[in-house]
Amino acid sequence: MKKSKLEKSRNRWGIVFILPQLISLVCLGIIPIVIAFVLSFFDWNGFSAPVFTGFQNFKAVFTDPDTGIAIKNTLVYSVIYVPCSIVLSLGLAMLLNKAWGKMFYRAVFFLPQIVTSVGIAVVWSWIYQPQFGILNMILRFFGIEGKEWLRDPSTAMGAVIVMSIWWGLGYNIVLFLAGLQNVPRTYVEAAKIDGANERQVFFNITVPLISPTTLLVTITTMINAFQVFDQMFLLTSGGPAKKTYTMAIHIYQTAFKSYELGKASTAALILFFVVVAVSVIQFKLSDKWVHYGE
Repeated sequence: MKKSKLEKSRNRWGIVFILPQLISLVCLGIIPIVIAFVLSFFDWNGFSAPVFTGFQNFKAVFTDPDTGIAIKNTLVYSVIYVPCSIVLSLGLAMLLNKAWGKMFYRAVFFLPQIVTSVGIAVVWSWIYQPQFGILNMILRFFGIEGKEWLRDPSTAMGAVIVMSIWWGLGYNIVLFLAGLQNVPRTYVEAAKIDGANERQVFFNITVPLISPTTLLVTITTMINAFQVFDQMFLLTSGGPAKKTYTMAIHIYQTAFKSYELGKASTAALILFFVVVAVSVIQFKLSDKWVHYGE
């Protein structure tokens, strides 16, 4: 069956509109992955000619003690950051969904998302400043001695996680608000008429109906956690004592401080496959708890 002129015109305009995104995906996504894959088999410092080394870079990465430290810190960060961010975002979205002036509060919470990571890091470095930081000043007011939050190995990771949760709340809140506002009021009202309390309505109606949004938030938050770089680099540079030394920091230092681009590409490739594997597992498991449609 031949397509009408209108259908052909719509198809052409559809291609025109998605072309910039496709070009961006190819140039900034697919091509860098291919280049990293090729470089992972070479020893290259960025200046001299690349030397083919086969799987030596993979062996070097897996036997490097810094890789183990980076993987451990990345997992610790992700295990704490992801659930805390999701729970807080959903809780605040529930409160804002019932509050007057939702658009205003949505803008307020989303505001940090449009501020550069450098600006956010400067503000939080002032908050954590040992002598004059507002956090320690508040603690001293209550008679509690503050700490050097970003210089103490026991608190550095926690301090960065708190900053990251605050920074990422707005984006997740907006997504959850969109999901909550799509929950049919008829379901909620019918459950209340049948005698369901707020807790039962939340777990038996709201949670299943916003499960697609929860899946989206979980995957995007998890990907951001595995790729965390700005916060660690700007606040602690991977220290102290490598307590905030994550995979992204490891890749950066291997590439631009040690000038081992082949080894850095290998580490980046490993991180990429880990993120893909975890995302695929989440999608597979989502069949058991994500409900689409009404």
